[in-house]
Amino acid sequence: MIDHYTILANFPYSTEAQITKSKLDAEGIRTMLLDEKTVDSDPLISQAIGGVKLLVHNDNLKEAIAIYNQIRAYEKDEQGNAIVCVNCESTKTLIAEPSRKNIFYMLFPFFEKRKYRCNVCNTIFQ
Repeated sequence: MIDHYTILANFPYSTEAQITKSKLDAEGIRTMLLDEKTVDSDPLISQAIGGVKLLVHNDNLKEAIAIYNQIRAYEKDEQGNAIVCVNCESTKTLIAEPSRKNIFYMLFPFFEKRKYRCNVCNTIFQ
């Protein structure tokens, strides 16, 4: 049964996953939560197991991605303003996964400058 589902998003806590799941369920999309009870019983292991996974049925995946991209929280600067993409001027930006190709940044990741990824055009910028 789980073979017919794809992970849409990971959440550190089950409450965040439940809110998104409820929205998708209301739109008629088949969803499941994985590792919800494990994280609820011991929240400290959430990061170790990858958090609570929101699964979406493969038949509804494109529709679920579109809805999730509309309701998800996007990054803001220190003043609370939306961060604008340098390429397409969209405000749908997320924190990009760090590359950490340099051994220095592997040892001291907090020195690496934060990079953002546009969710519309996939441009990575600072």
